[in-house]
Amino acid sequence: MQPRRLSLRTRIMLMFSIGALVLSSFLAAVAYTFTRTSVVNQRDKAGTDQAYGHAQVAQNELSANNPSAQPAMDRLRSLGVGPFAINFRGKWSTSSPIFTSDAIPAALQTRVLTDLTPSRMITVIDGDAVLVIGIPLTDLKASYFEFVPLSDASSTLNSVMLSLLFAGFITTLAGALLGTLAASRAVRPLADAAQAAKAIAGGRLDTRLEPTVDPDLRVLANSFNDMASALQSRVERDTRFTSDVSHELRSPLMTLAASAEVMQARRDDMPERAQAALDLLVADVARFSGLVEDLLEISRFDAGAIRLNLDDLLVAEFVRQAVAVSSMRHTKVTVTERAERVVIRGDRRRLARVVANLIDNARLHGGGDASITVTEPEGEGEPLAHIWITIEDHGLGVPAEERSLIFERFARGAVAGRRSSSDGAGLGLSLVDEHVRLHGGRVWVEDRLDGEPGARFVLELSADEVGV
Repeated sequence: MQPRRLSLRTRIMLMFSIGALVLSSFLAAVAYTFTRTSVVNQRDKAGTDQAYGHAQVAQNELSANNPSAQPAMDRLRSLGVGPFAINFRGKWSTSSPIFTSDAIPAALQTRVLTDLTPSRMITVIDGDAVLVIGIPLTDLKASYFEFVPLSDASSTLNSVMLSLLFAGFITTLAGALLGTLAASRAVRPLADAAQAAKAIAGGRLDTRLEPTVDPDLRVLANSFNDMASALQSRVERDTRFTSDVSHELRSPLMTLAASAEVMQARRDDMPERAQAALDLLVADVARFSGLVEDLLEISRFDAGAIRLNLDDLLVAEFVRQAVAVSSMRHTKVTVTERAERVVIRGDRRRLARVVANLIDNARLHGGGDASITVTEPEGEGEPLAHIWITIEDHGLGVPAEERSLIFERFARGAVAGRRSSSDGAGLGLSLVDEHVRLHGGRVWVEDRLDGEPGARFVLELSADEVGV
């Protein structure tokens, strides 16, 4: 399975969002690094200066030939000095049971006690980061250690980190919003082109894109307009050709029809072989005449010259009349009680042509037997908005993949080859679709509801229900 490709709008929005996320993350990392360095350095400098001051106090108290470090401890406690420890003549004295000599890293003790070098080191005591500063008092064979908690610095850095994360989140959202706006503007010309293409597909061949000053979009607009102009010219030429050919064929066709009628009047005087030839001639002339009429009707659709003569039609009575003059006048018509009161507004001649074409299709492709039902759509509420006219046959049916193809012009191919070997031209159902769409309705084909082989053509039209 291939992954579904993201739309252009989504890709642009994601690019802006990811770019904003990467940029905000980089800036947040740089800002946090500088802030952390600054806070730690300030805390280290302040703690070191304070420790040296306290070490001087301890040295003054220890210089009076005191046998122990207790006077220095008392003096420092009176000054409110934080956790500290004093190593005097090899003995340790601490101000807190937590901050003992065991909490001082061995490496720091070695540098201060043995190497007599002032040093400082960050360690973890009781789960908190602590800066330990060691200062040797060489004249007294003593050393002073002060513990500077870094919890306040950690709290400050955590606050800074949360602020930077929130700022990064806001920046990413702003990038997504900016990407959405940019994507909307970027794809707007494509949306205009798609709308124009849809209008052209719907028959508005004069649709064009507005010219633009953008050099990139100007190429798209000019190319699209040139294509639309070429397509319009070709369609108009084909329409004129179809119309001209159809009109030119009508005169010799009328002559052939008149000659066939004259010969048909003298049919009994002809030998048997001549009668058979005459029957073939009459059938082909009739078929040819229907084809020319269909071509003329198609050319009128393409030229936009169709005008509907709308009347109020009682649908049940109209369908019965249309069937009575069709090629299968004895076709059974079933009308529901509610459908008997439905009125449609339509062109009587064109809708009768629709019914006749569907009956002819059932006769040619559906086994020569059909049934018609006039009913309200399933689940239609009050008031009734649509009416269905369904024609069911007993042929082979229409495969699902070809149900939209059969309503295209000259669509015969696989469908005609399977359903029948008739000589239809493939225009009947196309005209049905054109006429129905002019009336604001739709037509489709499906399987029979009773499960038997065959096709079910459904014609849906707008309707009004009248009282009894």
